[in-house]
This record gives sequence, structure tokens and C-alpha cells, in this order.
Amino acid sequence: MRVLLTGHQGYLGTVMAPILAEAGHQVTGLDSGLFASCVLGAEPEDPPGIPVDLREITLSHLSGFDAVIHLAALSNDPLGSLAPELTFDINHRASVRLARLARDAGVRRFLYASTCSVYGASGGDDLLNEDAPLRPVTPYAESKVRVEDDLHALADVDFSPVYLRNATAFGFSPRLRTDIVLNNLVAHALLSGVVLVLSDGTPWRPLVHAADIAAAFAAALVAPREYVHDTAFNVGTETNNLTVAEIANEVVAAVPDAELRITGENGSDPRSYRVDFSRMRAATGFAARWTVADGAVELADAYRRFGLTTADFERRFTRLAWLSDRTDVGDIDAMLRPTKAVA
Repeated sequence: MRVLLTGHQGYLGTVMAPILAEAGHQVTGLDSGLFASCVLGAEPEDPPGIPVDLREITLSHLSGFDAVIHLAALSNDPLGSLAPELTFDINHRASVRLARLARDAGVRRFLYASTCSVYGASGGDDLLNEDAPLRPVTPYAESKVRVEDDLHALADVDFSPVYLRNATAFGFSPRLRTDIVLNNLVAHALLSGVVLVLSDGTPWRPLVHAADIAAAFAAALVAPREYVHDTAFNVGTETNNLTVAEIANEVVAAVPDAELRITGENGSDPRSYRVDFSRMRAATGFAARWTVADGAVELADAYRRFGLTTADFERRFTRLAWLSDRTDVGDIDAMLRPTKAVA
């Protein structure tokens, strides 16, 4: 298939592009380049790309594609809470506009990267399937709920949106992020000798490796229409439903010299949920392969091999800090549009 991959120079897109290409698809990227230089290790080989802001896409950018995989977004809760209006402008309004243009251009399948964060404040120990109430507690999660609702209204016989609600991502990507839970804890353990948990460790989190997310999207891309049309799917595995304290203990196992500290200074995080992933397996045959334990080992090895530094951990690979630094030096304007090539 001819596939347009938005956000191809991001954390997930950098992993997903080669997996799609290996499956035989013709991949074109679309990215404004905000995180293109956030690289640890060897420079990734990107597919051909369209350098444009998501908010500036035109109908001509969508012409000739069979499918769109839409990853591009302001991609975490702290950033969304700092700039909620920008989050809704980019994550919601620009995403729905992209989908309308894709439909008008004759794109038949639109895979949308949603999130299990839509279950937010569900609480309890029951496994949540895709029909569970949506209780987002952050602007980021709320923007994802809004897009799902609006894409549902666009679905018709020729245009099939699919909503892939990814669990919290982990794992090494050449365009690294250290502001997601496992990646953060492993980096902190290696650099400081401490696995630091600021909550009380009790909230549940579902986790999924970046490569498994890519495999899930590849499966949904080619699944029969009647199995996926206008349908939400949780992406992950029940094995990786863990409490934050359990995740931290996996990090201690991967970095045995590190000391575990659960301070509880931030109290109990209201975002706590366990997720059922059976619908995706039944519809597409997808099954996640990576455990959190394996991911912690992979990350520790990569951080050591490529020489992760404290400065990179705290600034270059933390989304909010990176955008703040780029804004301060004038590479990005107040609306997060690049003013020049991002260094």
C-alpha cells in the first residue's frame, strides 16, 4: 500500500517506518521536524518525507495514498497541560482536518494513534475493554477522545477510520524519549544510581513496546475492512498491566546497582487503569512480544552503548524541555512552528 505516515521523525514513527517498509509498503513521511535531531546513536534512515506542519497540510499532500497512519501530536500529559489550547489546536482540530482532507483525496483507511489514557480515572482492578467509560483527566487524553468522536462522524463506505488506543509506550528508538515511565526510570537509574518514583507506586499502568505498536498498526493496515472499520482497539498485552511500583522493580532487576526509592511525595496519581487487549488479537491476529522486563534490559543496554548523558536525559529527550529550549533560542515560535531547521 502507499502509506502516508505523519510524525515519521518522532519516537514511534522512527520505529514504525522501517517495519512498514519491511512489510512491503511504500512509505512517505510527513513531519515538521521538531524532534528530527533528538537522536541517540546512529542517525536513522528516514523514508522520503514532506516537511510540513500538521496544521498546514493541503489536499495535494494527501493525493495518491491508500492509507494514512496518523501519529503526529503533542505527545504527553505535561506538555498538554502547559499549553492546552495548542494541544487541542494540533491534536484535535488539525487531526480532524487531516482526516477530512484524506477522505476527500480518496484515502480509504485512516489509522489514528489514540491512547489508553482515555480511560484515565477509571480506578479499580477490573480489566477495561474498548466499551468502558472514557474518563480522560488531561488535555492530551481529552484531545484523543474528541478526535475519535469526530472521525466516527466521517466514517462511510469509502473511508475507514480505525482508532488504536496504545498503552504507554516504552523501548529504545533512535529518536528517544525519556519522559515516559519505563524509559525515564531506567535512565534515572543509570545516571544517578536511583530508581526514583515520586508517586506512591500504586497506580496501574498498561505498557507496550514501540516495536509492538508498529506491528499492531501494520496488522490493522491490512486487516479486512469489516474487522476494523470505525472500531477502537486497545494496543498492548495484559502481561504488561503493572503498577508503577512493579515497573520500578523491573528496572532494579535490569540495573541491579540502583537503589529503589518510592517517595510518595506526589501522592496517588488519579490515572490508574488495567486494560483488556483481546479485541485486537481477535480482529487482526496481532500479539505483543515485548515484556517490560525485556524492555528495561534493552533500554539499559542502549543507554550504556550510546553514552546517554544527564543533559540529554533532562533536555534533549524530554519533550517539554526540548521545545522550551528551542523556543528560547528562536528555532520555534510561540505556536510551535519551526522558524528554521531545528538543530
